[in-house]
Amino acid sequence: TANLSTASAWLGAVAYTFQIYFDFSGYSDMAIGLGEMFGFHFLENFNYPYMADSITDFWRRWHISLSSWFREYVYIPLGGNRRGMKIQLRNICIVWLLTGLWHGASWNFVLWGVYYGVLLMIEKLYLLKHLEKSPSWFRHVYSMILVIIGWTIFAKTDFGELWTYIKAMLGIGVARINSDFFYYVSCNAVLFLVLIICSINLKELMKNTKLAEKAAAWGSRDTYGITKAVTMILLLMVSFAFLVGDSYNPFLYFRF
Repeated sequence: TANLSTASAWLGAVAYTFQIYFDFSGYSDMAIGLGEMFGFHFLENFNYPYMADSITDFWRRWHISLSSWFREYVYIPLGGNRRGMKIQLRNICIVWLLTGLWHGASWNFVLWGVYYGVLLMIEKLYLLKHLEKSPSWFRHVYSMILVIIGWTIFAKTDFGELWTYIKAMLGIGVARINSDFFYYVSCNAVLFLVLIICSINLKELMKNTKLAEKAAAWGSRDTYGITKAVTMILLLMVSFAFLVGDSYNPFLYFRF
């Protein structure tokens, strides 16, 4: 963190945001595929969470199995939203405190749970009705900035390091941009582009545009399926190439 600039701090946070998503959703998809091979059907655990337009929407899309478990076995038994706003807010606090502790016995996970609990309460009490009137790009940018900050809290188990990193992201006491930022962007620009493309649902993105009609027409052709299959095979080959050239790197989310 000694050579951090604001730009490189955000770049690192964005990189971790992609890493934890593709790590976790990747082996969730592997579990779903292996289950199908043995006759078991597991539900999808992710629904393009980085396309969310609010924090509430993000948690409908991210780690769906965990969110469903806490809703059905903690939130609803406590009274859910059926006993007035005060009880509902209390239940949200309890659920998110437990969600933080579920990830590990470290204060940064508690802070992470409190962070999302507060954001969800603010949205429920005030912000959602205003977000609904905002442009879609603004809602998405708002959501992703808060999600990226959330993953920074999640990643830093040492509060001193966390505070230093957050200050760098806010531009406090550091340069706005430095040579490290340009170096890492130039080395990983193609990778970041692939990560962005693979984390969005193109059909959903084009849903309300004229491109949707063209996509539907293209999707009706046999060549669409062939193109998709070839693309998946190429991405698989590139992934194997990265794995062969890299050192041992176990699944990140297995720690939680």
